[in-house]
Amino acid sequence: MFDTMKTVAIYARVSTEEQAEEGYSIQAQLDTLRQYAKQNRYIVSKEYKDEGISGKSIQNRPQLQQLLRDAKQGLFQEVIVWKINRISRNQLDLLTIVDELQKHGVSFRSYTENFETETPMGRFALQMMGSVAELERNTIVDNVKMGMKQRARQGKWNGGKVLGYESVEVEDSTFRKRKETRLVIVEAEAALVRMIFEKYASGKGIKAIANELNHLGYKTKWGKPFSVVAVKDILNNPLYVGKIRFNKQENWTVKRRKGTNASPILADGEHEPIITEELWNTVQALYKSKSEKPAQVFHGCFPFTGVMRCPMCGHGMVAQRATRKNKNGEIKYTLYYQCGQFANKGSAVCRANSVRADYAEEEILARIEKIVSQPQITEDVVKELGQRQEVDKEPLEQELKHLDKELADTKRKMGKYMELYENDMLEVEILKVRLQELREQEQRLSVRKAKIENQLKSGDAAPIPFEVLKGMLREFRNVFKRADHKKRKQLVHSMIKEITVNSDRKIDNILWNFDGLVQRLLA
Repeated sequence: MFDTMKTVAIYARVSTEEQAEEGYSIQAQLDTLRQYAKQNRYIVSKEYKDEGISGKSIQNRPQLQQLLRDAKQGLFQEVIVWKINRISRNQLDLLTIVDELQKHGVSFRSYTENFETETPMGRFALQMMGSVAELERNTIVDNVKMGMKQRARQGKWNGGKVLGYESVEVEDSTFRKRKETRLVIVEAEAALVRMIFEKYASGKGIKAIANELNHLGYKTKWGKPFSVVAVKDILNNPLYVGKIRFNKQENWTVKRRKGTNASPILADGEHEPIITEELWNTVQALYKSKSEKPAQVFHGCFPFTGVMRCPMCGHGMVAQRATRKNKNGEIKYTLYYQCGQFANKGSAVCRANSVRADYAEEEILARIEKIVSQPQITEDVVKELGQRQEVDKEPLEQELKHLDKELADTKRKMGKYMELYENDMLEVEILKVRLQELREQEQRLSVRKAKIENQLKSGDAAPIPFEVLKGMLREFRNVFKRADHKKRKQLVHSMIKEITVNSDRKIDNILWNFDGLVQRLLA
């Protein structure tokens, strides 16, 4: 009788691409597993759903992580999935999850493959099916990559937004029923691209170009002000001279910019070029000559970048060095913090709002000394830390609302792409490319949301003793003076959350992070 009244949990997952395939939907999985539980007289304790999330990694799946925490609490006796690849397509991750469940007395069952993990044969079957699932995933990935590389070699566009062009769907010349993506020039944007190339070829610098574009009110393809990076990307994109470049970055989600491919695919494109080959060659030669100049040695230490905020736009402030010569020819440097928006996008976006680096350092260290020298202030800090949990709930709740809004917006955008696919206006390979960025964004947002929800649920931390905190503050001053540039910055970030600057370009308020300092100095 006990077996027939088993308490189970249902887990369902679907990636963005699989939502387009019949039978993979979350609802289809849940309906099947609910019916299965009902037929076997199981009690469904809870349902867990990771929607629009890849099976590549288990770390970015908040509902799976919650399931594992609930298993530890003994909320159910068995986990049921539609197929084992719903849990993971990676065999190591799959076996790790099953081991974790069994550690807490929870069995695992796949509806489709119909085996349990309590027996040696069931365990063996799980390992075999896990290997098949991982092979299947790797084969799909390789086939998609191979197809996209072949398209690039043929001069075809693999999708994405780029200034100067619009992606349109046209009939494939070989298969009339199929549609493919082609690039068509948007003349208003193309004129802007030509302007950028011509200004650089005439000797204007990248930052100066970005500044001028922003003053004239121009925007990027994404509707944002031009940055130095945005202008660089345009100047280095062979698309504008009629070429298709592909596979410049390999395995971006893991390697990021470290995965730069030294030999990307470069082929003559089917699209019409925006600039002449002569202008392209002039710009590339000029860019190469500038990049080969030896980098200037940047003197000084800037430990407060990332925490000091611009008084006008609130953006982080970055390093700036002013150089001047004395009458005797001696070069002198003055170090400042300036608005990062101004440094990257120019005066159309914000002003420099410079703060002298030597003043900032002395002012902040003086405030730390003030805390150490006045016990009452230190006691107030200790009390504040004791109440921090309640005080910090409001910003966490506000961030949670913002994350929910961003997640809804991301799902809406995914839905638009899915609609294009369902109306035969988008090939599945292109669908995967276009949804990749949105899927990664959704995973990041979901992980952050899960962390905030856990923070809101967690209890108060133990208060920091008065003498311990006072000793740490005194130690901070000494360590800061002795530390190298890198360690100074680490210490600052462990102790200070934010430094605001007033309109007179003086330090206004310091938002402390004593919890971070404690963790760093006790490590």
